[in-house]
Amino acid sequence: MKHIYKILLMLVISIPASAQEQTVEAVTAAPASSGDMMMNIVIAVFILAALVMLIVSFVLLRTFKILAKELTNPTAYVAQEPVVKLEFEDWLTLKKSKPSIFTKLLSLRPIEEEKDIVMEHQFDGISELDNPTPPWFMWLFYASIAFGVGYMLNYHVFKWGKLQDEEYMVEMEEAKVSKAEYLATAANLIDENTVKVDKEASTISLGKAVFTSNCVACHGDKGQGSVGPNLTDEYWLHGGKVNNVFKTIKYGIPEKGMISWEKTLTPKQIAEVANYILSLKGTNPAGAKASQGDKEV
Repeated sequence: MKHIYKILLMLVISIPASAQEQTVEAVTAAPASSGDMMMNIVIAVFILAALVMLIVSFVLLRTFKILAKELTNPTAYVAQEPVVKLEFEDWLTLKKSKPSIFTKLLSLRPIEEEKDIVMEHQFDGISELDNPTPPWFMWLFYASIAFGVGYMLNYHVFKWGKLQDEEYMVEMEEAKVSKAEYLATAANLIDENTVKVDKEASTISLGKAVFTSNCVACHGDKGQGSVGPNLTDEYWLHGGKVNNVFKTIKYGIPEKGMISWEKTLTPKQIAEVANYILSLKGTNPAGAKASQGDKEV
């Protein structure tokens, strides 16, 4: 056996040397060119062959070692026991397994106990099993009954809760309040591009209050003009549309003495006073100042 190991060892050592010699011979026989593709392929093939032979040698060595071990110390043969075929009933008696979760949820009896719960009547050769309704299902059924009673007492007997039509009315009232709050804040988002003509009495009244508090000194109590121009005729220095009036009030005309009211009045107040000024057109108060500017068509 030792001689076999020595022979295999010499074979393994000689494989790389032989491959190297063959590679050198192939290199010397080929034209001297470092970039020759064929030479690279030949070298790769020889290296691959050497690796394959090395792996085969190790496999053979392992095989011989196992064979030598079996020859020197054979493994005793153990005969397998014959397989005994059981009937289904016998197999069930031997089988020991815990019931599955599905079986527990449905409160099912084991299949070997079905013979004890077969009901007497049959139909077309089919028997019925006396499997009771699972407890969890019964508790769910009782809970639904309790919920129905509580719902009736809450909404129809004691009227603690609001029905759908009542909830709708409450939500509509809340929506009105929210809408009013939004409009109150949205009114201050007005600028010279979005302002609209508003002839509502409430708007004119609010605008008159702002005019009386801030504009009378320059334009007169009726808009007839004094230091500032007359606001009751058809002539305008900076445009007579609601957008022009809003812009004039907001930014002012500093070179002519008209101050900016942007930081004093809110956009809503500027819109109200602009609409009030437009409502003065054609009132022709006594002592009105001469017309200035261009006629607004």
